[in-house]
Amino acid sequence: MHGRARGDVTNHAVTRRFSDRLAAAVVAAAMLVAPFGMAFAADTPASTDLPDLAPIRAKVYAKDYQSAADDLRALTATVKHADLYNLLGFSLRNLGQYDEAAKWYREALYYDPDHRNAIEYQGELFIKTGQLQRAKNNVQKLEFLCLQGCLELTQLREAVAAAEKR
Repeated sequence: MHGRARGDVTNHAVTRRFSDRLAAAVVAAAMLVAPFGMAFAADTPASTDLPDLAPIRAKVYAKDYQSAADDLRALTATVKHADLYNLLGFSLRNLGQYDEAAKWYREALYYDPDHRNAIEYQGELFIKTGQLQRAKNNVQKLEFLCLQGCLELTQLREAVAAAEKR
């Protein structure tokens, strides 16, 4: 045993077997997880992979909200981005589909909690659905984000003021 006590040899053998088993378990776990990670990476573009929305924005500006919403819905299957969700919410709100618009504004704000357009448009949706206090809460969020003022804050303040006069 070359200078080692019998207990040292046994402990060394146990430790080595444990290390070998642990390494095998880690490799097996990595092999199980790797295909899923690669599938998600290939199937779901990163938030920054936003396609050119100019043609869809042109439809929105032309008030062709249904066509814009159809195009945007198709994109949501492969693209995850606050701008996409916000534009879809805007189109649906203008079609009077308030519940679905609310869903997409929530998605936009999940991906970008400081998305000023989504906060403004969600506030306008709150006004349309009789939730004036929630619209005022969105004004407060914009006041926090736009210390020097911004167009979104101005527009939502005006919409809230008009709603209060009704």
